[in-house]
Amino acid sequence: MSHIKSMPKVSNTQVDWSDPRLEALLRKTEEWKLDNRGGFPAQDVQIHLGWGASAARKAVLVWEADRVMVLEAMFLIPQGEHVRVDRMAAGGMRTVWGVVAEGREGFREEDKANGVYVHWLHVG
Repeated sequence: MSHIKSMPKVSNTQVDWSDPRLEALLRKTEEWKLDNRGGFPAQDVQIHLGWGASAARKAVLVWEADRVMVLEAMFLIPQGEHVRVDRMAAGGMRTVWGVVAEGREGFREEDKANGVYVHWLHVG
């Protein structure tokens, strides 16, 4: 007897995007503000803005995946700005470069209370 569950069958059913039930469900999600924070151990980092040798500024790395980082900072970084991110890793300094894809004020209550801005970086 096998203990492996069979794979679910794939359906070729078309989605009716004008179905009132689907529209109602999608309306419920319009106000959701997802920002990829919470499931990643936050890490203090130093960032440098632009290509020059600007002074380091404090930020917090709150999420990271393949070529994306999400940072919290106490200031807004303009979209398209080049950012160098320095952090401690494996006993040494690790540096990556990224470009701000999006930045905005945080939506969470603690963000608003502390003046936190959230930034998405594409890293290379």
